[in-house]
Amino acid sequence: MSDMVTEILAFILSTSGWVLISSTIPTDYWKVSSLDGTVITTATYWSNLWKACVTDSTGVSNCKDFPSMLALDGYIQACRGLMIAAVCLGFFGAVFALVGMKCTKIGGSDQSKARMACFAGVNFILSGLCSLSACSLYAHRITSEFFDPMFVAQKYELGVALFIGWAGSILCVLGGGIFCFSVVDTSTRSSSRTGYAYGGPASTSHVSSHPRGHAQPMSQRPPPKYSSSSRAQHFDKNAYV
Repeated sequence: MSDMVTEILAFILSTSGWVLISSTIPTDYWKVSSLDGTVITTATYWSNLWKACVTDSTGVSNCKDFPSMLALDGYIQACRGLMIAAVCLGFFGAVFALVGMKCTKIGGSDQSKARMACFAGVNFILSGLCSLSACSLYAHRITSEFFDPMFVAQKYELGVALFIGWAGSILCVLGGGIFCFSVVDTSTRSSSRTGYAYGGPASTSHVSSHPRGHAQPMSQRPPPKYSSSSRAQHFDKNAYV
């Protein structure tokens, strides 16, 4: 019962993290910057993996999609690939987790279900690592430009999408780790049970080789052994009679 509860907890954590990672890709505010006036914010610049936009004080946004993928900066291309890989790995992890969990009736034997659950945990861990790498790479580019005194273009700060991606990555890694450790713990306990051998006392009973109906005396004295001298005396006594 405890293993089933552990797997359900791991599935909830992993799936929640995967949903957060999936929602990070279309989120607008990966990086944000603002121009402040005397009273109100005059304009807000923000960008994500697909477009760059500016929103004025009236709430009207003007966006420009990024040009061809080959013309993009290398870090944006890398972040796109890592985030798409994270979403795909999380999807396959959720499918294998549903099949491999003990609370489901599909998946075959317990050994095959344990393998699927472990494979699902590995997929979730890889998904979290991919998303964590993408968000960290994007944040590193933002911070390096912000603190570079030679960078004269528009400087940005960390957006909300990065924190959502980091949270989803941590949940995926935690859920996948719980999946793997629960399967290892279960296999260890099962192997310890099967490897136990009973070392009781050996039986001392034996099967008699005599056929049925023939009684065997419990104790049988061996016939007396006579020496040659005693036999000669016995014959001498009989000779006188």
